[in-house]
Amino acid sequence: MSSHSVVKHSDEEKRLVALERAEELKQHIKGYREASKNIPTGFNLSHEFKVRRDQIREQLGATEEEWNDWHWQMQNRVNDLDTLRQLMPITDEEARHIEMVSMKFRWAVSPYYLSIMSTDNPNCPVRMQGIPIGRELQDMWGKEDPMAEEFTSPAPRITRRYADRLIINVTNQCAMFCRHCQRRRNIGEVDAPASLDEIKAAIEYIKKNSEIRDVLITGGDPLTLTDAKLDWILTELDNIEHVEIKRIGSRTPVTMPQRITQELCDMLEKHHPLFINTHFNHPKEVTDEALRATRMLAKAGIPLGNQAVLLKGINNDPHVMKKLNHELLKIHVRPYYIFHAKPVKGTAHFVPTIQEGLEIMENLRGFTSGLAIPWYIINAPGGAGKTPILPQYLLSMGKNHVMIRTWEGKVFRCANNSL
Repeated sequence: MSSHSVVKHSDEEKRLVALERAEELKQHIKGYREASKNIPTGFNLSHEFKVRRDQIREQLGATEEEWNDWHWQMQNRVNDLDTLRQLMPITDEEARHIEMVSMKFRWAVSPYYLSIMSTDNPNCPVRMQGIPIGRELQDMWGKEDPMAEEFTSPAPRITRRYADRLIINVTNQCAMFCRHCQRRRNIGEVDAPASLDEIKAAIEYIKKNSEIRDVLITGGDPLTLTDAKLDWILTELDNIEHVEIKRIGSRTPVTMPQRITQELCDMLEKHHPLFINTHFNHPKEVTDEALRATRMLAKAGIPLGNQAVLLKGINNDPHVMKKLNHELLKIHVRPYYIFHAKPVKGTAHFVPTIQEGLEIMENLRGFTSGLAIPWYIINAPGGAGKTPILPQYLLSMGKNHVMIRTWEGKVFRCANNSL
């Protein structure tokens, strides 16, 4: 018998091998399945959120119709301690810290986002993103502008770090001022959308630079502008022949989903190809209201992506991040980026280690579907751009073969030949 003869296996033998492998794979997912039972999600807490919503609505004297009106949500953002204490239990120490932080950093929270915060847990991952704490004043190493945006702005309201795309910053206004915000230096004392002249100057710059094929509209939050203002900006970009796609970066599906109206979606649908990236950071933020908003956008044909920020105490845990990504796929949102938290002044307490980010990526690749795996990104200092950070899967490379490590840690030699 030839030494190269093929050993044939019966169907039963093949099935036994497959069953053994299936049991092995079940062990890989066991830890996450157990941990996920204790990770709060917006869907699981929907009844609790409704009770809180009704309490806040009653205390603010709002009708159901007003609550669902994004203009009312904006006009009634909670931004003073007295109102906050009426709506949420705040200790005297917490109140003292909020007052101290208020003297240096602005804060505001939409009534909706307040309704999904825990009232009895100061470490609630939603509450930590919206309510100031004293540690914001203990940051000795953060920078006002770690991305050097002020040195990458060749025209008013423009940030340009790459060859074929740029940002238009159209407003400093948001439904909520996140405590980890990378542009907190722009928040100021009042909401200030870009002037018409500034936006015209930005659009003129794009017209004169034909290599720009991709324009991101950001802020602040551009969806705090009126439908008419957004329509005008998008139309101006549509009329530039070399602009191939437009993107909008908005956190309103997370912090004020009432902003996503049928009128808005009808307007946006006129401006394809158009993409929206939003910013969910924790499974608790993925609520019934968020689903309503993202489903409307998806029905308008708008692809949705998520740009999470890796934040200590909020999502720097492999199980929490995996659960977030799974919840996002349920609401038509594709996990796109995990940004390593930037060293912004007042946010040092949120910054995790890079090792934690890599551990998360190790526990995603192979352990869940590719759709649920975003890129882990570090923004290089000084506005040098996004840098993907990956676990090491390529161990060595030779002329005729490579050595690779799989998601399970198994090492294989693979041919590296080209016919």
